[in-house]
Amino acid sequence: MFKAPVSTLQLEIGFGGGEHLLHRATEAPRTGFIGVEPFVNGMAKMMTALGKAPLGNLRVYDDDATRLLDWLPEASLDGIDLLYPDPWPKKKHWKRRFVGVANLARFARVLKSNGRFRFASDIDSYVNWTLLACREHGAFAWQAEDAADWHQPYDGWPGTRYEAKAIREGRRPAYLTFIRK
Repeated sequence: MFKAPVSTLQLEIGFGGGEHLLHRATEAPRTGFIGVEPFVNGMAKMMTALGKAPLGNLRVYDDDATRLLDWLPEASLDGIDLLYPDPWPKKKHWKRRFVGVANLARFARVLKSNGRFRFASDIDSYVNWTLLACREHGAFAWQAEDAADWHQPYDGWPGTRYEAKAIREGRRPAYLTFIRK
């Protein structure tokens, strides 16, 4: 599947302009990365960057992430990143949020035991939503020992433009990590 030999497999859903995905794929050449982005502008930015500096451990998919999740084999992923997804802030639109019963079931199916689901957002209601949804699902254990844990960026975090905008506008990002039981 990859032009380079890989030993682990990561998925990033909704990579936007690809800054985070490119950074991770560059720093971990033995990890295979699949980036999903249905919007043409994000995909165009990624393809431009890859045209200048190709990466043999990175593949992209330009459609709905649920189609890819349904196609992937069971227990095939070591990790899933969902970073700054559309928050659908109006209560009447919350049913459109990516984190929900159906997609958590997809995550649980494709993640290996002890695989990581990482979620970052600056929207408090979506952070709370995700915490509750993962707890109710039962296949995920939240990895936080104290309150500061989930306000610290992930190790090696390069930041994203969405994160920078949130901080500029006075919102505090949260970085949640769940382990597949």
